[in-house]
Amino acid sequence: MHLSAAGLELLKKSEGFRDRVYSDVAGFRTIGYGHRLTGAESYPAGITMAQAESILAADVAIAEGAVSRLVRVPLSQGQFDALVDFVFNLGAGRLASSTLLRYLNSGRYDDAAWQLLVWDHAGSRELAALKLRREAEFRRWCPGGAATKAA
Repeated sequence: MHLSAAGLELLKKSEGFRDRVYSDVAGFRTIGYGHRLTGAESYPAGITMAQAESILAADVAIAEGAVSRLVRVPLSQGQFDALVDFVFNLGAGRLASSTLLRYLNSGRYDDAAWQLLVWDHAGSRELAALKLRREAEFRRWCPGGAATKAA
């Protein structure tokens, strides 16, 4: 399974594009569409949109692979898109150790969907941008609000 056009649009909108290196909310050196720079990477003159798209495609492939490796139940396209965006933003390790994945792999799809909304903090601080991103992932997961809040 691969990220859909709608999933890619969500990711790009959430990340935004920057042609110069910047520090993200967690302080990591980042460029393009949320690409975290490795020690060997350097873009002193910035990057073009074409370079950013190429880097993004490679980063998305890594996130897709992580979701495919970690999830052991069937997914709809929207669920896959939401999880790829989640992994792109937070990393595979966060998904691997999450209650979200535990619920999902035990077939508790609705409970897993609601867990997306928990991940809207950087440290102890709720961030409006993360809240909006998680809500968008939730909408990809269950279009039309199909999930019912667990009691």
